[in-house]
Amino acid sequence: MTTAEVYVALGSNLALPKEQIRQALATLSQHSDLEEFRCSPWYRTAPIGGPADQPDYINAVCSFWSQLPPDALLTLLQNIEQQHGRVRDARWGARTLDLDILWIENFTSDTKRLTVPHPRAHQRAFVLQPWLDLAPGDIRLHQQTLTYWREQCADQFVERLNPREIDVET
Repeated sequence: MTTAEVYVALGSNLALPKEQIRQALATLSQHSDLEEFRCSPWYRTAPIGGPADQPDYINAVCSFWSQLPPDALLTLLQNIEQQHGRVRDARWGARTLDLDILWIENFTSDTKRLTVPHPRAHQRAFVLQPWLDLAPGDIRLHQQTLTYWREQCADQFVERLNPREIDVET
């Protein structure tokens, strides 16, 4: 595979979520196969789907350039999730760490193991807002721009964290 730009969503709402995100970003940013690593501001967001009694999430999006094949990248992300105690027992349930491939430049996939672009990214402000902080608004999902999709999710709660909030776990 040639070098491609990649966007990955990060989310956590269990076991010190800010620390989960911080450690996952450190692991990714130091990986030898990922270059030009960048991260969006962090956001506090309400859960969407799943049990109603979940705590709020901490979310971010990172981008990097990689030569890893998409399947190998997915395996890397799932291994990081497992290192953080990720348990896949309830769809859209609370989690220690969630790492989702949102988009890979010049690549699409729709298999049981890997769907890229992410099939629900365009419906989620907690993905779209941090993604727009990093990406040009003209990246297209389902024939529309990220900016268009973010406007469609304007009613979803997304609160940008002050950098000082990131340093103190709550």
